[in-house]
Amino acid sequence: MIRYIAFADALSAWFGKVFAWCVLAMTLGVGYEVVVRYLFSAPTSWAFDLSYMLYGTMFMMAGAYTLSRDGHVRGDFIYRLWKPRTQAAVELTLYFLFFFPGVTALVLAGWKYAARSWSYLEVSSNSPAGIPIFQFKSVIVAAGILLFLQGIAQVFRCIICLRNGQWPAAASDVEETEKLLMETKSLDALHDGAGAIELPPGLNPGESRDNGDRK
Repeated sequence: MIRYIAFADALSAWFGKVFAWCVLAMTLGVGYEVVVRYLFSAPTSWAFDLSYMLYGTMFMMAGAYTLSRDGHVRGDFIYRLWKPRTQAAVELTLYFLFFFPGVTALVLAGWKYAARSWSYLEVSSNSPAGIPIFQFKSVIVAAGILLFLQGIAQVFRCIICLRNGQWPAAASDVEETEKLLMETKSLDALHDGAGAIELPPGLNPGESRDNGDRK
């Protein structure tokens, strides 16, 4: 199970980070559109299609990567109060009740949707440029397959937690700036003697940070 988790995490991370570059292409395209539209009164016929296709692709292909890093939204104000085994039991149940049926439906429906689009080489109806969008529909299927593979890894994580009583360590990765700032302020207050404060887990003096800690 550990090997599969490592494989799925690496696969999801690779796709997520590769398709993250879509934001740069989207920024350049939209920036170009703004310049030529407002400075030269020569708007493009493709900028709108470029923006939603790139954003949609990035959003869909990063789903599995976000799942592998436990980045999707959940009711943390309840979840964090449970013991790890309780968290794992609830997650395991929800994966089979909702996640896998939903992702399977996404793949099957996306396959039909993409196949129909490929059959007549669909182009965008939102611009006079006739931008091809049939290839964009295939992203639905690819994203669903990646989510399914990563979901299996998450199920294995739940099983390991049920056995051991703690979550397996996750791969180290980038963190939200807000979280880092809050942790930095907590440490600064401690070092300055600003009274007793409660530090986030893993940030007590002399204690190394555990990247696998889950709340």
